[in-house]
Amino acid sequence: MGLGWDIVMGLLAAGMGVWHLVWRRRCAKLRLALADERQSCSALRLQHDQVYADQQAQLQTLFNSMTEGVLVLDAAGRVQLVNQSLQRLFELAGDVRGQTLLEAFRLPELMELVRRLEGERTVSGFEMEMPGLTERWVQINASLLVGRDAAARGAILVFHDLTRIKQLENTRKEFVANVSHELRTPLSLIKGFVETLLEGAKDNPETATRFLKTIEKHTDRLTFLIEDLLTISRLEGGQILMNLQPVELRPKAQRVLDDLQARATEKGVRLQNEVPAGLSARADGDRLEQVLFNLVENAIKYGRPQGRVQVGGEAGPDGKVRLWVRDDGPGIPAEAGTRVFERFFRVDRARSRDTGGTGLGLSIVKHIVQAHGGEVSMASEEGQGTTFFFTLPGA
Repeated sequence: MGLGWDIVMGLLAAGMGVWHLVWRRRCAKLRLALADERQSCSALRLQHDQVYADQQAQLQTLFNSMTEGVLVLDAAGRVQLVNQSLQRLFELAGDVRGQTLLEAFRLPELMELVRRLEGERTVSGFEMEMPGLTERWVQINASLLVGRDAAARGAILVFHDLTRIKQLENTRKEFVANVSHELRTPLSLIKGFVETLLEGAKDNPETATRFLKTIEKHTDRLTFLIEDLLTISRLEGGQILMNLQPVELRPKAQRVLDDLQARATEKGVRLQNEVPAGLSARADGDRLEQVLFNLVENAIKYGRPQGRVQVGGEAGPDGKVRLWVRDDGPGIPAEAGTRVFERFFRVDRARSRDTGGTGLGLSIVKHIVQAHGGEVSMASEEGQGTTFFFTLPGA
């Protein structure tokens, strides 16, 4: 009985040992399988995170390549994404993601636009003037982002910079208004004198002659105005091609001074050619004479009686040639200095009309110089005279 019991107990112990060994091996296999599964899940998670990061990077790259500004808001109205164009447009210094719309941009108009989306879901063509020292306008198209359950998930706003378009519209309106005014003035005078002649003034030879000379003067002014308008139109449209050749500058300046000597003599103005001999530039000779003629003529008109007008030049270190026309007249006010090259801009309108100017001469100068690849500028001090500078490519 004792021996049998010992055998049974031994077999039972052996069985338990085998079962324990099998259980341990199965547990080890299970642990290995769980480790493999965990590692596989971790790899999948990393792969998913990488794919998500790549998609986000691609999306950000796409948004940054857009010229329009893009703003994406989440469901709570906080900034989720801003592209580089929008950062430049609003001059955002730091990262505004996570901020509210008002915190990021401080523009109540944007908040009102987002509130409109709750009812309209899409807003197109919303125009807004941005605060700042310079005038800036933007047009905003906004849409509500909606999930599959029709619940709002946020909003996307696309900003288009309208500043340049607004400036062009204002320029066009000013140009039309200025042209209309400049044409109306001589036409009204011509019409008035013609009506007076027809009413009987023609019977008086002296009066008729004086009226006809006035009509001729204003007819010439209209002709000059139309010619200058056509010249600017052709220059801006690229219809005038520059015949660029090496041009010696001193003889060109002297030819212009000789042509204007009679006008200078009437005002007692002394003309001086200080362009160095041998100085050359690559330019269209005829257009260069037109530039110098306009500048010297202006200097004679608006300079000091019994004064002097100098034409000078020098070779610059950058390979360009710098020319200038200087007078010793009353000068130009600082506030007008940035506008003198605008079409029809006049420092003194009444005086300009008395001297027969069209208000387009300096604008033509600017366009011709720019067509040569040069730049034009001005320096003036009230009571000390004015100097106009322009550059040309060296020969």
